[in-house]
Amino acid sequence: MKQQINSNDGFAINSKKPRSKYAKRHKKPKKLINIIFSQKTTIILLLLLQFVQIFIMFTILNENYNYLSVLFSTLGIVVAIYIVNTDRQPAYKIAWIVPLLIFPVFTTILYLILTNQPYKRKVSNAYVQKNLDTRCYLPEDMELSKNIQKSDPELYRIVRYLDDAAGFPAYGCEDITYFPLGENKFAAMLTELRKAEKFIFMEYFIVDDGEMWGEIVDILIEKAFAGVEVRLIVDGMGSQFTMPAKDKKAIEKAGGRVLIFNKFRPMMSTIQNNRDHRKILVVDGNVGFTGGVNIADEYINRLIRFGHWKDTAIMIRGQAVWNLTMMVLQMWEVISHESTDYEKYRPTPPDENTKSQGIIVPYSDTPLDSEKIGRMVYMSMINNAKKYLYITTPYFIPDNEILTSLELAAKSGVDVRIITPHIPDKWYIQCITRSYYSELMNMGVRVYEYVPGFIHAKNCLSDDKRAVVGTINFDYRSLYLHFEDAAFMQDTACIPDIKADFEDLFKNKCHRITRDDIRELSFASRFMSVILRIFAPML
Repeated sequence: MKQQINSNDGFAINSKKPRSKYAKRHKKPKKLINIIFSQKTTIILLLLLQFVQIFIMFTILNENYNYLSVLFSTLGIVVAIYIVNTDRQPAYKIAWIVPLLIFPVFTTILYLILTNQPYKRKVSNAYVQKNLDTRCYLPEDMELSKNIQKSDPELYRIVRYLDDAAGFPAYGCEDITYFPLGENKFAAMLTELRKAEKFIFMEYFIVDDGEMWGEIVDILIEKAFAGVEVRLIVDGMGSQFTMPAKDKKAIEKAGGRVLIFNKFRPMMSTIQNNRDHRKILVVDGNVGFTGGVNIADEYINRLIRFGHWKDTAIMIRGQAVWNLTMMVLQMWEVISHESTDYEKYRPTPPDENTKSQGIIVPYSDTPLDSEKIGRMVYMSMINNAKKYLYITTPYFIPDNEILTSLELAAKSGVDVRIITPHIPDKWYIQCITRSYYSELMNMGVRVYEYVPGFIHAKNCLSDDKRAVVGTINFDYRSLYLHFEDAAFMQDTACIPDIKADFEDLFKNKCHRITRDDIRELSFASRFMSVILRIFAPML
């Protein structure tokens, strides 16, 4: 399984283009003094200080443990009982209960500090309330729903669920383009950005300085100066330290606006786990993009970090873009506490002669309510597959219910295949992912690794009929902790393109994992996987 990247494999690296005049031409090594006094270093030091404070508290209590043993043993039991009775996944409960048994005092203190966060409750209530308040702007197409219910009851159930639970209705699909590589998405993205006349909305987990961002920021500044409304939301952990501050200022000087979601602060809080992992671009309300592609050079293979970077995305045209627009506006209002005239951002009504093909539901998922939308859609895809189910995911750390569903599908004769990276971006995640290989193979699932490098695509396809493309990984972070988005599609024109991409991967770019491959895993890898799987929900 050696990495091979050359022009004959279809992995040729794009030739470099001139950098933006607004962003750094090249990344220069930072001086030591700049690193020492940087915001990132300060935050890390303050976090370490908090851990030291907890450790000192733990030490003091430990010295008087004879007097406090009964109190903390009782409190630890109470905390353990509370955790067992929460609606969390069993694996999450185990991840807390094991350290509670080993270090009852320290773990009890840590758990109480992390779970009693008024700020998180405030943000959670605001986001949930905003979604409820804006549902009236996302009305169900009753005629379409009746037709779906009559013609395909199975499809109707998932469409009904996404409307009722997530608040995002279905649409007859006007036009969808599937991009099998980040480079393809980037080219289309630049084209659509240059056409913008009214507004540009962007919401991304990672915005990193480089050629990709340099070309985009040029357009954003130019459009903002021309009177186009430019709004950009970036995540506080994914982009807070990577997006150039001078680019933010340049956008704002031109008339655009930039907001940071959940700034990474020097405080221990579980809300730091709730990241905005979505990748959305909306242009004039009529064109929308989503998928796995962030704004950084590795996503378009202008920077090689983990071999060839394989990612995917879709471009949506038509009324379904309204769901993406509302996702950005909902998030914007929660961060800014502003009100919005939603009607001015609606897509242009379709021509009477416009014909639709298939159904699409762009949807989002929030970790701040009780609904796990992304997980439920994946479960529906697994449980309703009849002939085959193909999955690509960079991180495969499933919960027990997903594993059980995959087993039932595979043992019922469904051809279940999962593709993960051969070259990881996080070694410990690959260690956990590979620990599932033997279990999956015993179920009858075929497991593949993307040999040329790192596959970041989050695709799910079944029966030449249904597909999901978006930002949602098969791991705890995506399914339980992050803000995510995706598009559920049935019978759309891009389904054959998605299948062709999978077939190319299986035939030309992936290695099917065998028993011999599993036996060749080192003892250290096997040992680490045993330990890391206990804490997988927190990784």
